Amino acid sequence: QVQLVESGGGLVQAGGSLRLSCAASGRTPSTYAMGWFRQAPGKEREFVAAISRSGGIIDYADSVKGRFTISRDDKVKNTVFLQMNSLKPDDTAVYFCVAAGSLATLNTAQYWGQGTQVTVSS
Repeated sequence: QVQLVESGGGLVQAGGSLRLSCAASGRTPSTYAMGWFRQAPGKEREFVAAISRSGGIIDYADSVKGRFTISRDDKVKNTVFLQMNSLKPDDTAVYFCVAAGSLATLNTAQYWGQGTQVTVSS
């Protein structure tokens, strides 16, 4: 069983930055494609960013392009980061880390973290 643990959320003023981390624990014999989704109160869950198993393919939602950066830890397998800059109040949400066998299956990923709250004040 694989567990994903997120950290790094918190309260920040608009224009500020936060860095989220996600580490997989448990039995992780494989390298997973990983990504981030978010869900704001009263809204549906939405895709934020994803990175392929090798790190060679990266994708972002249009709403975060140019502001957020996803990356993998070169030394620790199945660990990803989400650097969030120029944060806006609209970025306020619970952010979830996900892991799957490929980028194509992230939407229906088997493994999800418990979520970390990001709150951006205006």
